[in-house]
Amino acid sequence: MLNVGQIVEGFVLDHIKAGKSMTIYNYLGLDKLDCTVAIIKNARSNKMGKKDILKVECDIDTLDLTILGFIDHNITVNIVKDAQIVEKKKLKLPKKIVNVIRCKNPRCITSVEQGLKHVFLLTDEENEVYRCKYCEEKYHR
Repeated sequence: MLNVGQIVEGFVLDHIKAGKSMTIYNYLGLDKLDCTVAIIKNARSNKMGKKDILKVECDIDTLDLTILGFIDHNITVNIVKDAQIVEKKKLKLPKKIVNVIRCKNPRCITSVEQGLKHVFLLTDEENEVYRCKYCEEKYHR
């Protein structure tokens, strides 16, 4: 049995699709933080078969829930204080994401204007479709 120590204060990201923990690690910029991060890959799960888990021992304010909701809104965010889970947050698809993904359309204004933010809007929640705010190019996952 694998034993990963408990965290005193921070957050645990649970129910991550198996193999996606490193993507989340990179998107959230956890490599730039000076805190303890435990990555558990392919843990057994009754609900999912296999799942990944991230344990991060740092201030919850470092976590960008918008990015996390975009990556996978089915992830459970457990907030830990004094080594106890004090709150569970359910994520949802963000209506707007900024500078998380880039528009691939070579004719989009974001290709010419280097300082312009890459803004994508949720246009179809059921099918999880995002489109560029400027040229309406569809983002493909």
